[in-house]
Amino acid sequence: MPLWDKVKQELDRAGRAAQDAIDDGKVRLDAFRSRQLADKAAQALGYAVFRARQAGADLDASTYDRLSATLATHEADATRHEAQFESGKHGPDAEPAEPVSADTPPAPGPPDAAPTEPPPPPPPYTSPGGAH
Repeated sequence: MPLWDKVKQELDRAGRAAQDAIDDGKVRLDAFRSRQLADKAAQALGYAVFRARQAGADLDASTYDRLSATLATHEADATRHEAQFESGKHGPDAEPAEPVSADTPPAPGPPDAAPTEPPPPPPPYTSPGGAH
């Protein structure tokens, strides 16, 4: 039965290659999601600073600490996932990655914290004479 042994070896090799490709995809997806969350955290921090300055004040320390800690956490996660992908360590002996969800809300802050939602878009421009 050497033919069947050879077929079994090839199927095992193909299965390992497919599992490696799936693991690569998972790590890349985790890195992408972490990077998205870091971008959202940076955006929230930027909006909070902008709104505070618009109101003629500085961003309070607790809000800054909370938003910058969230940003640092997501940035570290993204960097860790990207390094894991680059090193190729994503098999069964790799350290498990924590699940990252794009739906994870930021940590709750004080009630007076600036909202993390972007401002609504301005109304469409209309010229004084009516139609353009």
